[in-house]
Amino acid sequence: MKTLKILGPGCMKCKKLAENTEAAAKELGIEHELVKISDINAIMAFGVMMTPALVVDGEVKVSGKVPSVEDLKKLLA
Repeated sequence: MKTLKILGPGCMKCKKLAENTEAAAKELGIEHELVKISDINAIMAFGVMMTPALVVDGEVKVSGKVPSVEDLKKLLA
C-alpha cells in the first residue's frame, strides 16, 4: 500500500492536488492511503518550502504546483 501525503494549508490548490492524486491512484488501481498534512512544522520537516506538495512513501515528488491526473499517474506508476 502506498502512502500519499498532501502537504498544504488547505487552499484550493491543495484540494485540487488531493483530487487529482486520488483520481490518478484509482485509475492505476493502486492500493493507497491519502493523508492531508496542514501543520507548517510537519510540512517543513519534509524540506518543502512551496505548497501544495505531494509526498509518496516518504519522498517529495511534487512541490509548488498541481500536476494533471496524467502527470500524477506517471509519478505514481
